[in-house]
Amino acid sequence: MHIPPSLHHKKFFYLWLGQLISITGTQMQLWALFWHVNQLNENPIALGGIGMARILPVVFFSLIGGALADSRDRRRVMFTTQSIAALLALTLALFTQFGRVTIWHIYLITALQAVVVAFDGPSRQALIPNLVPKKDLPNAFSMTFTAFQAGAVIGPALSGIIIALFGQEAVYYVNALSFGAVLLALAMIGDVPQSIAEKSAGVTLDSIKDGIRFIFSKPIILSTMMVDFVATFFASASTLMPIIAKDVLDVGVVEYGYLSAASAVGAVAVALVISQVKEIRRQGWVFVVSVIVFGIATIVFGLTRSFVVAWLAIAVTGGADGVSTIVRNTIRQLQTPDHVRGRMTSINQIFFMGGPQLGEIEAGAVAQFFGAPFAVLTGGIGCIVGTLLIIWKWPQLRNYNGDEPMLAGATAD
Repeated sequence: MHIPPSLHHKKFFYLWLGQLISITGTQMQLWALFWHVNQLNENPIALGGIGMARILPVVFFSLIGGALADSRDRRRVMFTTQSIAALLALTLALFTQFGRVTIWHIYLITALQAVVVAFDGPSRQALIPNLVPKKDLPNAFSMTFTAFQAGAVIGPALSGIIIALFGQEAVYYVNALSFGAVLLALAMIGDVPQSIAEKSAGVTLDSIKDGIRFIFSKPIILSTMMVDFVATFFASASTLMPIIAKDVLDVGVVEYGYLSAASAVGAVAVALVISQVKEIRRQGWVFVVSVIVFGIATIVFGLTRSFVVAWLAIAVTGGADGVSTIVRNTIRQLQTPDHVRGRMTSINQIFFMGGPQLGEIEAGAVAQFFGAPFAVLTGGIGCIVGTLLIIWKWPQLRNYNGDEPMLAGATAD
């Protein structure tokens, strides 16, 4: 096994390592929040409130965050967002430690963290092509996904253990500290060149409209966003994990942590394999098949009563999602010029986060009336049906090969 080429670029390596540490803390907090909310209110609909708190700020602020990423220094934007995120995690930790926290505090702080994500995400994702040359961009996307999923493996597994040993607030303290890794990485990276063709435009309504028009002028990008939204809307089972763990699989908080990490285990395994592959051919079909496999594995998870089978099914969903994520990110980034990349990413962020967050609300509502297993099962079916309808509407998606001309610019030398 060779060292992935993107990690040979020093600036990208610093950011990659910082993100790996920070994402571990963020994932610890995310899964701890689900457990925390379920302890405060056992109704499934209460878990859906987390999804509502996370999606509304993304919908309202992502487009502004995208325009900001194209008109301001992306590295400096990240300095600000990462610092605020650390303070919010610390606030949640203090409220929890001193027994002042309520479910509404959790919803409010989660919503504020989502505002931060709305501004941080476009700058962070648009920064990556500025750190590596074009030839290493697909590998950089693969390694970025690997970092996210590695953090998602370690974070949930540790969250259950830390809660059991040190209490709920300990997870939030660890998350607050983890943001320091990204701040240090940004300091070590130094100045990063990016396209300045539209920097003078600033954050305006016209610049936001230009980003939206660009997306609708690119069917290959729009169709990947639609599949992303539909699949994650219907097959989002993460919110119901505490209920499945306790009431269906009859396991405790430690096993819940392992189950929560299963998706990331599958994703990391797939990402490591892809990082060793020089070229992926017939990327459109690879993308579509991976999403359908994601839906099938979700159905299996909804039907089983075995912890081992449930863990394996979730791991398969993670692996399938890993393939689709790497392919779709490569398509979008390479088909988007640098000066509009932040806005493209912000619109994608609405689809990417809107699907699972609205899906969590939908899953919580269905589970409230019909039970968690039924909600998961029907979600898997909806994922498959929705994907087939989208590729029927946009056949160019399944015909995408991967050797189409690249539009990405302002990459590293």
